[in-house]
Amino acid sequence: MSLNVKHTITITPTAVTRDGQPLATQGMGSEMLTALYRAHVGDYPKFFKMDALCRLGFIASELLLQAEGPQPAMRDDRAIVLASSCGSLCDDTHYQATIDDVDEFYPSPAVFVYTLSNIVTGEIAIRNHYLAETACYILPRHDRDTLMRIVEDTLALGEARSALCGWVDCRSDNDFEASIAIVDINHDNSQQP
Repeated sequence: MSLNVKHTITITPTAVTRDGQPLATQGMGSEMLTALYRAHVGDYPKFFKMDALCRLGFIASELLLQAEGPQPAMRDDRAIVLASSCGSLCDDTHYQATIDDVDEFYPSPAVFVYTLSNIVTGEIAIRNHYLAETACYILPRHDRDTLMRIVEDTLALGEARSALCGWVDCRSDNDFEASIAIVDINHDNSQQP
């Protein structure tokens, strides 16, 4: 089996590229993500409650799906497979700060919910009504070959025909990288992603 890459997006703290073309941005880091949300999405207020990893994955997926065109109301044939090296470390650190001081001890449920790396895939699935496989893998580094093997295995199960997949890593609000794609099974083995 081989995969056919339909669309790609890359987001760094200073730039966004979709299908090889730069997108206009304002600001840097988390400011840029908020500006992208306001300019290109704007209709999902839950964005402002998300942690940094979810905001990054959410914006990357929204911009990527816009390249694909109008979306069906629900999909049971698209998987979400993401990988990260930091996982939810940003929010873990933030949550730890809410419980460090014995005198100011306040374990915030709003922060705690984001101490799971797979919440980013859940946010994307909820937003887009995806009902197929969702998973977030922790890898030591951005390893495209390993990730593509995982996606191939996921699609080989036959429940999903395409995947929103890639790397979403967030070390801090202003130090992150997303490189995701929409792929499907390539029925013409002469093309490679």
